[in-house]
Amino acid sequence: MAKFDLHLHSDCSDGSDTVQELVKVIVDNKLEIVALTDHDTVSGISEIRNSLPKNIKFIPGIELTSKAKDIKCHILGYGIDENNSALLDLIEKGKVLRRQKLETRIKFLKEKWNIELTPDELNWLYARKSVVKTHMANIIVNRGLADNNVDAMKKYLDGCKTGNTRFDGEEAIRVIKLSGGIPVWAHPLGGEGEEHLTKDAFLPKLETMISCGIQGLECYYSRYSDSEISFLKECANNNGLFITGGSDYHGTNKDVPIVKLNINGEPVDSKELNLKPLI
Repeated sequence: MAKFDLHLHSDCSDGSDTVQELVKVIVDNKLEIVALTDHDTVSGISEIRNSLPKNIKFIPGIELTSKAKDIKCHILGYGIDENNSALLDLIEKGKVLRRQKLETRIKFLKEKWNIELTPDELNWLYARKSVVKTHMANIIVNRGLADNNVDAMKKYLDGCKTGNTRFDGEEAIRVIKLSGGIPVWAHPLGGEGEEHLTKDAFLPKLETMISCGIQGLECYYSRYSDSEISFLKECANNNGLFITGGSDYHGTNKDVPIVKLNINGEPVDSKELNLKPLI
């Protein structure tokens, strides 16, 4: 059985592990197929590719925070060329959007909660390659105002209206394809802390995502039950879509162990995947 995890984050986005620490976790857990999918950045790809043992199959990836028509979604890109100019241009556009969102949240913390960030805290945020809500939650936890990131986000940040600062989903999918990659809908029934979609609610959204050009579904996911996984695999097979899977590992920033591919943590063989151009 080949162990795999195609949804991993480093501190290049909102994971806690440096690339080198992530490599150690991968090796210690005897993974054989992995993908780095940091949010809206490719900055860790070269380092992890050069650091992983040669017997581990590495797939360069990215996770783009998007909105496809009326669907808020995360789109994974697998097998991308991280030096592709269209992809790099999109990432630069994303940096501007993220900075706008960050400034809105900084202002919200001050005006709503009387939490004014220190110069050191601001410098730390501005130094992030891909700053996200988790980073601000870390500051709140470090101040002793919340027990963990999830509580910090729910209490202090979820009420902040930042407007639409997501990538256009169709553009994100198009650019992933232009960079030689395969666009896959991440945790399509709902991600961390989100209520999972019912079958009836999911199917119309799937039609929309297919019309936008999505080519795969992340069927195996750390928060999904066996019945949810079976349903997603059926949807993928019925629509000629690729089948992928990943834990959504973020180190200590999320309570998800590496290579956890279902709610029970049961092992999954890579033969269950259908990502034939890459695996």
